[in-house]
Amino acid sequence: MPHYQLEQSYRGLRYICGVDEAGRGPWAGPVVAAAVMYENQKAIPPGIDDSKKLKHAARDALFTQIQANAIVGVGISSVEEIDALNIWGATALAMKRAVMAMPAWPQLALIDGNLTPPQLVCEARTVVKGDSVSYSIASASIIAKVTRDRMMLELAETYPHYGFESHAGYGTPAHQRAIAQHGPCPIHRKSFAPIQRALAMQAA
Repeated sequence: MPHYQLEQSYRGLRYICGVDEAGRGPWAGPVVAAAVMYENQKAIPPGIDDSKKLKHAARDALFTQIQANAIVGVGISSVEEIDALNIWGATALAMKRAVMAMPAWPQLALIDGNLTPPQLVCEARTVVKGDSVSYSIASASIIAKVTRDRMMLELAETYPHYGFESHAGYGTPAHQRAIAQHGPCPIHRKSFAPIQRALAMQAA
């Protein structure tokens, strides 16, 4: 379970945020990053955990509580930016935007994984599997996941043939069948190999 010991281990630093992303692996849609900073441990809502371990209703409830009790920033990289920069570059850009979107900038950002976004407004430390050990990073994972899921629900209304409301753009069998039947749509990541193959079949 996540805890607050990592944040507390940086003595002399009061303003520490956690940063995480959602949507690096899907074939469609944006990548979303979030930055979350608590001013004190008492503000942390109970039940915080890695977003992937939480049920939908729990994530939605915690999303609201985190927004009410923490300083939050969200950053988004578009499909066009993913195709232009590659997914790693676009993820780093979304993380940078998330930190810069915070109403108050942190002294230190704890970044889930091993990717350090360049030119952050503060120092950064990477934390592999950080959403399992840090309350701040786990909170950021919840904000990023819920934000992106809601975006994909809206995009599902614009592109109703692909089932984005159920798989959020991931490469499920149903998604593969929809692409085979209808071809890629404007929010598919054209730099990703499965979409490149689908576009090549369309052109053949």
